[in-house]
Amino acid sequence: MKTFAAYYDNEIRIKSSSGGVFSLIASKFDVIYGVEMDQTNQYAIYARKTNDISSLRGSKYIQAKVGDSFKQVKKDLDDGKSVLFVGTVCHVEGLRKFLRCDYSQLMLVDVVCHGVPTPYYWHKYIEDKEVIHNINFRAKNGGWDNYTYGMLLNDEYIPYNKNRFMSLYVRDYMLRPCCYECICKKNKKSDITLGDFWGIEKIDPSMTDNKGTSLVIVRSEKGQRLFDSLKPEMSWKEMSYEEGVMQNPSEYSSSAKPSKRSNFFRDMKNLPFDKLYRKYTLKTSFCRRAINKTIEIIKKRVNK
Repeated sequence: MKTFAAYYDNEIRIKSSSGGVFSLIASKFDVIYGVEMDQTNQYAIYARKTNDISSLRGSKYIQAKVGDSFKQVKKDLDDGKSVLFVGTVCHVEGLRKFLRCDYSQLMLVDVVCHGVPTPYYWHKYIEDKEVIHNINFRAKNGGWDNYTYGMLLNDEYIPYNKNRFMSLYVRDYMLRPCCYECICKKNKKSDITLGDFWGIEKIDPSMTDNKGTSLVIVRSEKGQRLFDSLKPEMSWKEMSYEEGVMQNPSEYSSSAKPSKRSNFFRDMKNLPFDKLYRKYTLKTSFCRRAINKTIEIIKKRVNK
């Protein structure tokens, strides 16, 4: 297993969540399977593409519907096509077990996953919007480093630190039960893992310009052959695995289950989103500030 920091093509990178490496990988395959939003932007679904993959770029922070994509993948493989399948590690593992055998022309790529929230949570967030004609969960209008990205919703840019959807998401209340103890992360069978290389500015500033840098973990010989063939077309540097996951523990660990998760789901059904947000973020923020203040006082006394 080898770990890399990498990025590809500035124009495509701006439209991608991290370094645009997915788009470069996809250009080498006959058929690409990934996640896009449906026409109403209400649901995330797996889609089959043979040329334009623009709708597959970028993270979608809701559970994706698999549909009959596994059957379609098998048909494409049996027809002799080269296939790229990109998804969460559980969907990658699901496809592997569905196929029951390895195909030399199949490349499996998992994305570093914090956990998957229920679609109901997304619907709750957009319930006051009559039409969603545009959504980008990870827009880079404010940059990429240090969580400076935001959400673009109906052409309105919402910075990360003011984004109520993401503020609740990162607090882990609405994740699926299995996401709190993801068994698939313990033994990944994908060829390549893609994610954000958070903290790259401290490890190697030459590999970031605030447009996005990908974390690339190569897990198989097949994945390494592909990555080696892409090197002339992108900027890359090999890193240690420890450096790659230092600020991205979601690569190997599951999110902790909040003690008030059941209360959150009850309130999500009964409270407007604004009240839900205030109830489960403001109190947490106050407690965090109090803890930080206490730590600061202790440090000052110790220093004296």
